Amino acid sequence: MTDELRREFIETDAGPIHVVVAGEGPPLLMLHGYPQTHVMWFKIAPALAERFTVVMPDLRGYGDSAKPPGGPDHAGYSKRAMAEDQVQVMEALGFERFRVVGHDRGARVAHRMALDHPEAVEKLALLDIVPTLTLFDTVNQPVATGYYHWFFLIQSGGLPERLIGQDPEFYLRHKLSHWSADGGAFTEQAMAEYLRCFSNPETIRASCEDYRAAASIDLEHDRADGDSRIACPTLVLWGEKGLMGRQYDVLSTWRDKADDLRGHAIDCGHFLAEEKPEETYAALEDFL
Repeated sequence: MTDELRREFIETDAGPIHVVVAGEGPPLLMLHGYPQTHVMWFKIAPALAERFTVVMPDLRGYGDSAKPPGGPDHAGYSKRAMAEDQVQVMEALGFERFRVVGHDRGARVAHRMALDHPEAVEKLALLDIVPTLTLFDTVNQPVATGYYHWFFLIQSGGLPERLIGQDPEFYLRHKLSHWSADGGAFTEQAMAEYLRCFSNPETIRASCEDYRAAASIDLEHDRADGDSRIACPTLVLWGEKGLMGRQYDVLSTWRDKADDLRGHAIDCGHFLAEEKPEETYAALEDFL
């Protein structure tokens, strides 16, 4: 697929968003998670590109995309703002309605997109998350231990930025190995790209702002939604060996969020598309 990739920067209200596009067919937007980039999809993107126009951006704050200020209320990294970026990206590419797959942070952006832009999202796949509000409302000792970064990254005064910045490679490698059931799932090329991008102090700052927004303005938006539900068909996949799979009945956490819901576990850790690409592709291809 490498020779067929189309790379570009698309101007949005946030600034330029770096996008990689492959294939032809119905549009499919794929949103990565923390602490990665669009590269996380490259084990399954070639097969998907045989049927879809696969659009793989770097989220605001990550990879080679713009890293604007978060602002005093962290609204610059609210999932509402990050979702709006991606709607603008798809509009610039000529797509007003599309399918969306999101993993980790990208899934939280995709969830917000489905609520704020129901006219744009045709189908939605959420990988290895429970709703943000659900997690904060139900956090217990195992969840706090396994997802300690949720509470570390939101600290103010530059504390996490300073500590991570002392050795970003150690932090990144620890995170990827800690959350995966298969430490060999990440290719050398992918690791090199993750390290290149995450070693940028601005990426570290922006990713902290992403989590600060999740613990503040995103919760305000989620609570304001009340009984709002995802209208489009929704697929939820999760890693059976990951923290979400061990601590939650993941599918049940989404039952009061979506009208048309299905999903199942995959025998892996957090990084479904890299740990179990064949199984992840099969589930997505069948649903999409």
